[in-house]
Amino acid sequence: MKLLFDLFPVILFFLSFKVAGAKIDTTMSIVNRLLGQGIDPSQAPVLCATVVAIAASIVQVAIVLLRGKKVEVMLWLSLAIVTIFGGLTLWLHNPVFIKWKPTILYWIFAAILTYGIASRRNFIKLLIGSQIELGEAVWANLQKGWAVFFAVVGCVNLGVAYAFSTEAWVNFKLFGILGLTFAFTLAMGFYIAKSSPEALQGRDEKDAGSASQPSEARANNNSMEQPK
Repeated sequence: MKLLFDLFPVILFFLSFKVAGAKIDTTMSIVNRLLGQGIDPSQAPVLCATVVAIAASIVQVAIVLLRGKKVEVMLWLSLAIVTIFGGLTLWLHNPVFIKWKPTILYWIFAAILTYGIASRRNFIKLLIGSQIELGEAVWANLQKGWAVFFAVVGCVNLGVAYAFSTEAWVNFKLFGILGLTFAFTLAMGFYIAKSSPEALQGRDEKDAGSASQPSEARANNNSMEQPK
C-alpha cells in the first residue's frame, strides 16, 4: 500500500499523459485555457501530465499532514523538485525540465549518501539499522552501492530523455526506473541475507565441520593400520 502511495504522482503522470495523447482535441482545449495559445499539440500531453503530477504531489503531502503524521524528507524534496522543474516546463512550454526531475532527485540522493561516505555517517544504517543487524563493512557497502545506483539511474534517465521520444521517456519513467529499482533492491536483499550474522555463523560452522572431517578420517585410518 505504501508503495502505491509513494508512486501516486508517477502513476497519475503516466495515466494522464496516455489519456491526454488519446484525446488530443480535448487536451488542447484544456491546455490552451490554462497556459495560453500557441502550444504545440505534440507537447500538450506532457504539459497536461505535468499539471497533474504537481497537483498529485501536493495532494500526497496534504494527505500525510491531515493524518497527523510527519512528512518524510523524500516527499518534501520530490514536491519541491516537481514544482520547480514542472513549473519551468509549464512556463516555457518545454518538457525538457520535467524530464530532468528524476535525475535531479536521484543525484541529490546520491550526493547525500556520498557525503555520508566521506563523513563516515551511514544513512542507510540510520534508516533501517533498527530492523537488521549487520557488520559495519556490510553497512558501508550498502551505502556505496545505493550511492552508485542513484547516480547511474540519474544518468540513464537523461540518456532516455534525450535519445528517445517523450512517450518512450514517460514509459521508462514508470516501468524502467521502477524495474531497475526493484531489481537493485532485490540484489541488495540477497547481499544482506548472505552477509547477515546468522548466514556468516552458518558458513563458519560448515567450514569448521569440513575442516574436522579430514582429521577424523586420518585418525580412523591410523587406528586401522595399527598392528594387532
